[in-house]
Amino acid sequence: MAGDFAVETHGLTRRFGKFTAVDGIDLRIPRGKIYGFLGPNGSGKSTTIRMLCGLLEPSAGEARVLGHSVPREAETLRRKIGYMTQSFSLYADLTVSENLEFMAEVFTLPSARREARIQGALERYFLKALRQQRAGTLSGGQKQRLALAAATLHEPEMLFLDEPTSAVDPQSRRDFWDRLFDLAADGTTILVTTHLMDEAERCHGLAIISGGKLAAEGSPQDLMQHIDALVLEIDPKDPRKASDLLRRQPYVKSVTQIGNHLHALLKKDTRDGVRQVQALLKQEGVEAGVRETHADLEDVFVASTGSGEAGDDRAD
Repeated sequence: MAGDFAVETHGLTRRFGKFTAVDGIDLRIPRGKIYGFLGPNGSGKSTTIRMLCGLLEPSAGEARVLGHSVPREAETLRRKIGYMTQSFSLYADLTVSENLEFMAEVFTLPSARREARIQGALERYFLKALRQQRAGTLSGGQKQRLALAAATLHEPEMLFLDEPTSAVDPQSRRDFWDRLFDLAADGTTILVTTHLMDEAERCHGLAIISGGKLAAEGSPQDLMQHIDALVLEIDPKDPRKASDLLRRQPYVKSVTQIGNHLHALLKKDTRDGVRQVQALLKQEGVEAGVRETHADLEDVFVASTGSGEAGDDRAD
């Protein structure tokens, strides 16, 4: 594995009986960056992370993480990674300090470093005033900070975060991402799964996963710039009638109503898309302004996967 990549996979696959949760994924994730997995529930994001952590054995393919073959060298790898799960997994009956002391034992931190690391974590994640509070009584944002402090206590080279900001308020999410950028600036590679578009846009690199397959990959900016669709903004007098008309057209991939406007994705090879939509609406007596516009990440997701709907949570 090249030294510039923290993760490299070839044909990574995981099956559960006849169900294929992850289907032949190829990845190359640079070191020291925040890399996101974007996809609905059930798309295979969490299953992929569990394989990369050595918690699940691949059914086919291969993976190397921080230079270690997974799962063959999983025990060695676990000393170099941190893992934060979707749900709060620390001990609710222990205080903040007691949870960090317990994790220091788990990570076998030398006694000479242990107290300094715990004190540093309490300060860095704004937990000092909460150190004697039981973890079960913390707010969602406070639990999130404690979980991140615990996952990074041993200074891992790579951090895996599985939908870490679910059920927290916007300010807590923003603060959490500030801490992630601090970690990345210090050289930590971060792999985070999300189904939130605003979080995905914060990542340096992004993989869109759908049905266990890699649907698209690149920086958020590149993905939006090179979307496989024509993006239109439509301002109709009758949004519902216009939407119904557009949804029936074979060249229309999706239509979304945003307030009184419509946001439509047309197939990339549609000729004169703006004029075609204008003519359709005029023919049906719907007054509307139609113009081409820039894509956002949700547009990329829909164009790449063919659906903006969340799937069944079968794999994650």
